[in-house]
Amino acid sequence: MKRVLSGIQPTSDSFHLGNYLGAVKQWVELQDGHDAFYCIVDLHALTVETDPALLRKRTLVSAAQLLALGISPEKSTLFVQSQVPQHNQLGWIMECMTGFGEASRMTQFKDKSSKAGADSARVGLFTYPMLQAADILLYQPHYVPVGEDQRQHIELTRDLAGRFNARYGQTFQIPEAYILKTAAKINDIQEPTAKMSKSSGSGAGVIEIMDTPEANLKKIKSAVTDAGREVKFDVVEKPGISNLLTIHSALSGRTISDLENEFAGKGYGDFKTAVAEVVVEYLRPIRAKAVELLEDEKHLLDILHQGSAKARVVAQETVNATYKNLGVVL
Repeated sequence: MKRVLSGIQPTSDSFHLGNYLGAVKQWVELQDGHDAFYCIVDLHALTVETDPALLRKRTLVSAAQLLALGISPEKSTLFVQSQVPQHNQLGWIMECMTGFGEASRMTQFKDKSSKAGADSARVGLFTYPMLQAADILLYQPHYVPVGEDQRQHIELTRDLAGRFNARYGQTFQIPEAYILKTAAKINDIQEPTAKMSKSSGSGAGVIEIMDTPEANLKKIKSAVTDAGREVKFDVVEKPGISNLLTIHSALSGRTISDLENEFAGKGYGDFKTAVAEVVVEYLRPIRAKAVELLEDEKHLLDILHQGSAKARVVAQETVNATYKNLGVVL
């Protein structure tokens, strides 16, 4: 089976619906027919000011949610980045393979550092694409499932792998970006022209996996709608209703045209109530499973330790080959 690898940062107390439909749902599907490695990239979360207790809590919450959403320890290798020290070892090699100008052109660093000011940006924010390249290349994956916004980082990873192979001999599989489908693009339900995001100014527009059913019910019933009363998919004239139609369709499996027909002649209130019911009932067992996993921390840690042990075996083989080809004495 061809190998896939992807990761997610533990930077919030809950994943949101956009994370699930835009990425994790497809990770779950890729488990069948692929050798899947999924990583909670906690070291990347250190590029901003860190509260140790919060980082630990969010790492475990991330793991519990991935398992509750369908990532299976029997089908996949689920692990925590910091429990595999080879990430740091290969990260340094990748830093030494990367030109300063090359690193400076990474758009995410430019965007994030411009917001806070270059003087306050951490060096880790500048070098994290090299650690991300190491995260990937350690496991020799064929495909890396990512969103379109990560394409530049995958291209850097491919360039570094090709450069190393050309200079020091065949060492790394050249990975391909597996750009996740955007058919179910989920926007903020308070600002429906903006992507649903953890960095949203207000949490009122973000449907969170770990929110109580009552909280999500209230959020959806308070969602922004558009002029008129017709429930129709039109992203230009009716972005709010279109977003809610997308959410209902993605979770219920019904087509948007079917939903438009059902709610023809009905008001927005009936429609939002139906969307709320679909979302709440879909997420209810997922949240319950995540809470159950978090209540048995030893079992959750056992799953992560087993995954990390499997990951270390693969990662060490790659580090050994890299060091050997570089001339580092083993």
